[in-house]
Amino acid sequence: MRDFDEPDEGELSVSAPKTWATGAPAVVHALKYALGQTSPKRTALTLLNINQAKGFDCPGCAWPEPAPGQRHRNEYCENGAKHISDEATSHRVTAEFFRQHSVDELSRRSDYWLNQQGRLTEPMVLREGATHYEPIGWDEALDLLADELRALDHPDEALFYTSGRLANEPAFLLQLFARAFGTNNLPDCSNMCHESSGSALGETLGIGKGSVSLDDLYDSDLVFVVGQNPGTNHPRMLSALEETKRRGGQVVAVNPLPEAGLLRFKHPQKARGVIGRGTDIADQFLQIRPGGDLALFQALNLLLLEAEDKEPGTVLDREFIEAHTTGYDAFAEQLRATTSWDAVLQATGLSRDEIEQVHERVLKSRSVIVCWAMGLTQHKHGVPTIREVVNFLLLRGNIGRPGAGVCPVRGHSNVQGDRTMGIWERMPQAFMDRLGKEFRFSAPTRHGLDSVDSIRAMRDGRAKLFVGVAGNFVRATPDSDATERALRNCRLTAHISTKLNRSHAVCGRTALILPTLGRSDRDVQAGGEQFMTVEDSMSEVHATRGRLAPASEHLLSEVSIISRLADRVLGSQPDIPWADFEADYDLVRDRIAQVVEGFQDFNERVRQPGGFRLPNPVNERVFRTPSGKAVFTVNDFTMLEAPKGHLVLQTLRSHDQWNTIPYAMDDRYRGIKGGRRVVLVNPADLADLGLTDGGLVDLVSVWTDGSERRAESFRLVGYPTPPGSAAAYYPETNVLVPLDSVADISNTPTSKAVIVRLERAAERATA
Repeated sequence: MRDFDEPDEGELSVSAPKTWATGAPAVVHALKYALGQTSPKRTALTLLNINQAKGFDCPGCAWPEPAPGQRHRNEYCENGAKHISDEATSHRVTAEFFRQHSVDELSRRSDYWLNQQGRLTEPMVLREGATHYEPIGWDEALDLLADELRALDHPDEALFYTSGRLANEPAFLLQLFARAFGTNNLPDCSNMCHESSGSALGETLGIGKGSVSLDDLYDSDLVFVVGQNPGTNHPRMLSALEETKRRGGQVVAVNPLPEAGLLRFKHPQKARGVIGRGTDIADQFLQIRPGGDLALFQALNLLLLEAEDKEPGTVLDREFIEAHTTGYDAFAEQLRATTSWDAVLQATGLSRDEIEQVHERVLKSRSVIVCWAMGLTQHKHGVPTIREVVNFLLLRGNIGRPGAGVCPVRGHSNVQGDRTMGIWERMPQAFMDRLGKEFRFSAPTRHGLDSVDSIRAMRDGRAKLFVGVAGNFVRATPDSDATERALRNCRLTAHISTKLNRSHAVCGRTALILPTLGRSDRDVQAGGEQFMTVEDSMSEVHATRGRLAPASEHLLSEVSIISRLADRVLGSQPDIPWADFEADYDLVRDRIAQVVEGFQDFNERVRQPGGFRLPNPVNERVFRTPSGKAVFTVNDFTMLEAPKGHLVLQTLRSHDQWNTIPYAMDDRYRGIKGGRRVVLVNPADLADLGLTDGGLVDLVSVWTDGSERRAESFRLVGYPTPPGSAAAYYPETNVLVPLDSVADISNTPTSKAVIVRLERAAERATA
């Protein structure tokens, strides 16, 4: 147990944002954090095995590794090193900790404090009416959970949530258990982050994944990096973009904030990155207003149509369009008829000259890739925006050929693999048929609940039992108050976790904490030492083998927990060998090979150095859409407008943060030190609103139904945001996003488009 004070937000200081990322300071910060968590020997063992062919996959982001012969001995970034050190920590949360701290006290602690207590070490139970968790044996804990599951009136009253930390084998077993139990209620973190990508790509290209490889990125003539911050969220992408630049490619960055990594990158493993200037990444930076990306790509598409009009046959790839697409005429007609340059410039905050400069770069490029993240997905019009990106690529045949394609960059290590394994509430019927045939049962056909609908179901009493496998559901979701009330409405909540987080303090009438092995922990079962597998953002599947002694002798692997629970709940109906799966993960992979497309000879292929890449039919120009062709879509122009006296707020991570958990109270690249309750606002907007840099305000979100939500006591920081916009960290600002404010089609929360007014804290105090 770690005993230290909560951080003091009053110590916050602000300096100018950085104009470059990484270099020697990143190495120093990573090592300092690692050595603060564990011993030098354990740190060395961890860092020398992360992202190596015979080591373990970083549990952080899903950025791919180069081929085994091309990897650096230190194939990790600053945040990856901090993330794995956070998991490999020597600090422990024991039964004594829970005796000292009531659930009520834990609920008032910060995310930072909870995480810093260390690894969970034994199962704990909060019994109905109790104030403190107490120890419970594994058999009793799993019997309790199994009894509650069997006591439900219907399987759909249970929810099985996962985050992207879960590896392929336990993910496959979890969805198998849920479906054999009788429900498709498999919400996951992708529902809240990249569901808009899957919806748009599935509709237009027939598969909800990216189509490019690292080699494509290296060899592309032009790479768009849109709505993402690689320097913080997936820093190894910067080394890939550096290689793009080295080979003569160009990069266009499109983002509301000037992110340091996209300005200049100093590679810490190369001399020019340590003692030299580094590499300028973005050849052009478009500081776009939040939500303006749809208008930008519509403008670029109109310019391409007009360029083709002037020189027919020289701009668009007519052969590709005619052979491989449908919907072009309706798309072109609508775009010509409705696009207004005045509206485009207002929506984007860009000049026409800036957009036409990008257009000229496109015309000179034979291959183009568009990368994006949550800056596109978490808008009400997120799906139409990504569909318009696809339109842009289709016009010049930049789909299904080298150096070109779509690249949604996932932010969690195996979130794409979990979806491949069946963690989705709406899996295709073909998958369900293969699953049912392989295990001789009828999989349920009715769609399940996603993350947002799961909260509604708990709130309304339609869902009564919540099982969370990895992750921090309470802090990952929107509408914090509604989410917490919903979970407290459950009969039982259970979390399979490695570390303490706020979700453990937001309990149903009964609650369980089931501690599990981490990605870096050695996993020994009856069949010997085991390994698992993951899939990265570019569909590469590879092994991950823990090397460290587990944090406690009382930990079980996720495979063990799921298998033992399923055996208790289902028994021999259907005939699934749960005990065999627990003993030998090869047996799980053998069954995955029979059910999941692309996994033939799984055990043999994944044992090859670096694993294997899943086939993507798009790269063969095979499109699994109803027409058998890629689809041009018609997308209505949309523009975010804040009323006078209001701003458009986007939520984001700090640099010292991974998903919902801050590792420190700093944001080095943005110049923030010692605090997180800050709101970044353009100095001109501060002046117009009569506010002062350094002042204290409440953030009040305003919605069309007249409702308001408040996040209190944020420090104003003058920052180069686009006029009319602001930015602040999540999860502190999740409270501002109502449960019903979601993207059309995908149901993804609109966390990048929150209309707020800034109210002086003094005014609140005297109101």
